[in-house]
Amino acid sequence: MLKIAVIGGRETVMGFKALGLETCPAADAAEAGRILRHLTRDSEDYAIIYIEETLAAELQHEIDRFKDSPKPAIILIPGREGSIGLGQSALKAAVERAVGTNILGD
Repeated sequence: MLKIAVIGGRETVMGFKALGLETCPAADAAEAGRILRHLTRDSEDYAIIYIEETLAAELQHEIDRFKDSPKPAIILIPGREGSIGLGQSALKAAVERAVGTNILGD
């Protein structure tokens, strides 16, 4: 069975626990990177990994390894402080890669 995980600050991820998702609190980007590497090992079976935008900003090189891979889908979510725009930019880029043009507008 495929799993879903959420990586982010404690305040961000704990709400997802009630939904039955695996929550992985990370104090900083280094810890988030270690968690991401653990979750994406061949032995793990995660279909979706949500990552808080503020942490993802520092993990872009690791996240980019999965941008053309069907599994896991790595989706950026806003943190407690609100969105910094990375999630929307990543979605826009993925749609543009898929259809060949920007259909979402500016």
